[in-house]
This record gives sequence, structure tokens and C-alpha cells, in this order.
Amino acid sequence: MSDDALRIENLDVSYIIQRRPRRVIADLSLHIARGEAYGLVGESGCGKSTAAFAAVRYLARNGRIDGGRILIDGLDLMAMTPDALRRLRSRNVAMVYQDPARALNPSLRIERQMTEVFENAFALGRNEARQRAHAMLDRVQIAQPERVLNSYPHELSGGLQQRVVIAMALSIAPSLLILDEPTTGLDATVEADIFDLVAQLRTETSMGLLLISHSLPAIARMCDRVGVLYAGNLVEEGPTGDVFANPKHPYTAGLLRCAPRDGQRKDQGPLDTIAGLPPSPGSVVQGCIYAPRCPIVQDRCLTEAPSLAAISHDRSARCHFPDAVATMPRAQAETTARPVRAAGAAILTARSLAKTYRTDGVSVHAVGGVDLDLAAGETLGVVGESGSGKSTLAKLILGLTEPDAEGRITLDGAPLPATASRRSRDQLKSIQMVFQNPGLALNRAHSVHRLIGRAMRLAGAARDDREQRLRALADRVRLGLPYLDDRPSQLSGGLKQRVSIARAFAGAPRIVICDEPTSALDVSVQSAILNLLVELQAETDVSYVFISHDLAVVNYLADRVAVLYLGRLMEIGPTAAVFASPQHPYTEALLSSSLTLQGAPRSRIRLQGEVSGHDAGVGGCVFQARCPRRIGPICSEREPELLPAGDGHAIRCHIPVEDLSRLQAPGAPDPGTAAPLPSA
Repeated sequence: MSDDALRIENLDVSYIIQRRPRRVIADLSLHIARGEAYGLVGESGCGKSTAAFAAVRYLARNGRIDGGRILIDGLDLMAMTPDALRRLRSRNVAMVYQDPARALNPSLRIERQMTEVFENAFALGRNEARQRAHAMLDRVQIAQPERVLNSYPHELSGGLQQRVVIAMALSIAPSLLILDEPTTGLDATVEADIFDLVAQLRTETSMGLLLISHSLPAIARMCDRVGVLYAGNLVEEGPTGDVFANPKHPYTAGLLRCAPRDGQRKDQGPLDTIAGLPPSPGSVVQGCIYAPRCPIVQDRCLTEAPSLAAISHDRSARCHFPDAVATMPRAQAETTARPVRAAGAAILTARSLAKTYRTDGVSVHAVGGVDLDLAAGETLGVVGESGSGKSTLAKLILGLTEPDAEGRITLDGAPLPATASRRSRDQLKSIQMVFQNPGLALNRAHSVHRLIGRAMRLAGAARDDREQRLRALADRVRLGLPYLDDRPSQLSGGLKQRVSIARAFAGAPRIVICDEPTSALDVSVQSAILNLLVELQAETDVSYVFISHDLAVVNYLADRVAVLYLGRLMEIGPTAAVFASPQHPYTEALLSSSLTLQGAPRSRIRLQGEVSGHDAGVGGCVFQARCPRRIGPICSEREPELLPAGDGHAIRCHIPVEDLSRLQAPGAPDPGTAAPLPSA
């Protein structure tokens, strides 16, 4: 067996578009040793997923391999018959996609989908295949494998769905595992658990790992080596720590600078961006392909294309001037620093906001008695695991879901009707929404002009000046006028999100709810969108409710942050205070799971079990079953109150604030090893 799980040599890939071949991968060479993890990064459209599909000869119908070799375990895929290729895919290689829901058959229970893997790959009988499926779910640390086996995919959370897909992929003990954006949209604790699991199994089985991700911290955490793709060209490669600490290509340096640095906040200045856009597939560019966007471009770059040259025995870069990257000037974003706001008068208040659902005869709290205030021009970050009630809270504020009878919302001191259908036009346009996936939120049949214009019309904009206002708004969100005639399918992810933001601001809103608006975007596009949100807030004094799993983004953008767990507000306060200390044990665990570009997270606190609905009839703290600092019977008998912790900071915990601070101080014992506090 070859020492390489995967070897790609001089690979060229094209897509046939309008009967013409468009080159999307050019002369790509890389290898992944058995037991090694290799990361592939770059903006959308740079060829990452195409390279992964080409590696298993699973391209779209209009894709073709024009040249090169692909070897898995030393076997040449280009020389294989279709039957031999199917056998290799079923035994030697496995792939996990970004969206687990689309990888699972919605009409079959998990048991049938998993047993099918063993029946086809190993010719096992149904009973033995079921036992193996149960064992694999145990191996990926699913607490209730029997329940999961008997479930349909839609009955499982995103984290559980992804664990099931990984279990299916690992069932064949592949020599190569390909992960294509496996944790996009998952919360920090689930993401950390999945990466821990993959790292453990990689060590146990010596499988090679190809991780494709736009999350640079995820690559830093998981990968031994990293390759940087730009417009189908490998522009830099080397050990991950060395590449991220000392990049030798200006594109790599630009990507790293776009990510919010540890502790960086909007009052310290805008995020760096990368000017321009990648070239379209098949573009013929003279000289260096990155020259049009490069801040250190020189005359030689415009006429002579650089080769991928060795810088040291394990580093290479496709740049004429790799030593100049260290002194590369930072991008000058137009946004200025946004000061952190002092608390002012609240324009939106929520009191005893609750939503209870009945499931199988049991009342379950989705949101339980939340009190919130939002000031003009303030950004309130909302964090918590999937199932914590973040999106339900957003729907209650928007009037898309009616709260329980005791819940009250006011806007400028006046009661706000519970449902959108009973709100006035002024109330509706005062609260708008920016969604996670702009591709699904925008009507593909309409032009950008019509999408924004319709939002203006519904908001009551006068016909006479509507066109002028539309063009001014497009300019404000950096959406060039030529794009107004395009449809969403013709736009990049970043441009689609700018259209969504323009549509939300069409009626001059007072409050905009942003539900994971950057989670599916590249780091370069993310920085531009965050800068835009800061700029619009400075201009219009709009308030944001910003929901996100990315704690670094929340830390950058939010003035205050609210931490939800099973619909309860566990902690709220100024972002700097909440992200420092003291912290609720749940907040502490979330922050410990957050990945950074420095690699492994700080002293990870692992939460046992899963987020599940809280029975409204059960007393005690909703977090007590998973809490690493549980102190005794009081936690299961009495729900703690949300008590002040100073400077607008409040925590819902039976442990006194000063004791939480002591337990979290540097050098304190890890949770589970410390002596318990008194239970009274």
C-alpha cells in the first residue's frame, strides 16, 4: 500500500459552460500522507470543492478532467473502469458534505441508511449490519444510538445529523476522508466535538484527511499542512502553523488579516478586506493571476506568471516577491472605528417573552420568560447552541410567532402587537431581517432592482423619488449600479448578502435582526459585510440583534451580548465583561470551545449530553444536567434567578458571582476536579 492516502499530480479540470470549456483547476499537485490532515482554503469559486470531487472522479456532468493523475492508496483513478472505481469509492474513500440534511434520505430512517452501508460494502446480514451501525453511533459519541437509529433525519438536530453522516463515512474505515465545510452553521461546542472526534479517529486508523473550509481557525486546529487555492491555482503550501504565522503569498496574508483578531472590537477600527473579486472561471490573465488585487504588485507581475517555487524544504509559494509579504500594507477600509455605545434609552423592550410548544402531550419551553432592552444604535449579540431559542426569539420580535399570553413587547414605549399581521406599516418597516442564506431569501426570478424596489414600495416610499432612493441605497451598500439588472443567481454570495441588507434598509428600519448573516460567507466577504453593518449603524443609528455561532464575530460587533440556553437568558451584559470574567458555566464552556487562529482552544470544557427541549413542568436549573460546576440538589430543585453581577452584567446561577470569578481564575482546577461549593 502506498504511503500516500491521496496524490494529485498536475491536475487540470474544466467545466463546459455554454459549449465552451472554462478552466477551473490549473496544474494542481498535492499529496496527503496516511494519517496526515491537509487543509484547503480560499474564497468561494477558487476550486476547493471541485478539487475534492475531482479527487474521487465525481464531477458534475459538465465537468471534465483535462490532464493529470489522481492516486488513492497508490491506485490510479484515471485508469480505472467504472466498476473498479465504484469498488474503490465504497471501500477506500469517504466524503462528508457541508449540509448533512441533503446527504441523508428524508424518507428513510437512520437505521436503514446506515445498515445499507454495511450490507453493500461488507455483504453483512441485516441483524449484523444493525449491530455495526449501533456501534458506529457509539463511536461518534451519540448518547442515545437506539433513538437515533429509529429516527428520520428531520427529527435530529444539525449536530446529530452531521455525526450520523460522519459515522456512515467512517463505517468503511476509509484510508481517505474528505470533509467539505463539515461544520458550517454548527455551534461552537458541536463543532469542537466533531473535530475532536475526527482527530481521534484519524490517529486510531491512520486515515488521511482532506479538510475544505473557509474557517481559518478550523484549519489551524485540525491540519498538519495547508494549501491555499486562488482561481484554481495553488498559490501557497506548507505546515499550517508556519503558513499562518508567516505567509509568503499576499493572498494568504490577506485572508488571515480579514479574520477578526483575538479580542478585536469595532471601536479599534474596521476589519481588513481584500479589494476586488476573483477572476471568473476560464479568464485569461496575463502575468500573475492575483495581480489585479495584490497590494504589492510590480511591473514584473503584470507580464510574467510566477511558478510555485520552493521557499524551504517544506514551504512553497507562487509569488515573485515572497519576502515582501511581511511588510505588505494593510487594506484601507472606508469604514471608521465605531465607538462602543453607552447604554441609552431603550427603543425596544421585551418583558416575560415566552413561547411554549406542546410535543407528545408535554409542554416545552422554546423561550422562557426573557427580558430584554435594546437601545438606539446598539448591537445586541445573541449566542447559544442550536436549540437554545435564538431563532424563536427573533421570530417573536418580528411577529412571525405569537408569544405566550404573558409576553409583552414595546417599541418606543408603545405596545407592539404580538403578530406581524396586526402591526401597522410603520411598525413593520421599523423591524427588518437579514437572513443566513441570501440565496434562499431572495426570489431568483426577480432582478435586484425589483427586489429592492418592491421593499421600498411596501415600506411606503413615494413613487416620485423611489428610483433615486434605490440608487442611493445601492451605492450605500457598495452594490454597483450594473448589478441592479442582475438576478440573484448571477451574483456571488457576498453580493447577494448586500442585496439582502439593502432590502432590509429599504424602509429606514429602526431595528434589524441579523440571523447568522455571515456564517456561509468567506472570511474576505465576511469582513466586508461586517464593515458595512458598522458603517450603516454609524450613519443611521439603527439597532441590531445579531445572532451568531461565531463568537469572534460577536465579540467584534456587539456592544452587549445575551447568552441563551433552552430558552432561558443565562447571562447578559457588556460584551467585554461577558467574554472576560465572571461568566456563567455555560458561557464559560461556549468560550472554551471557540476555535482561534492560534490552534487549540484554551482549556476546553466538554459538555456532556445534548440540548433538548425543557419540560415546562420540570423545576430546577435548565442547565443542571450538563453543568460542569453543578453544586448539589439546589440545582435540580430550584431555578436560579437572573441576578446583577455589576456594570449592567447579570448571571442566572446559584453559584455566587465572586465564587464563579474565583473558579475561573488562571490556575484554578478544571471543572469536575474542583471541590464542590456548598449546596445551600
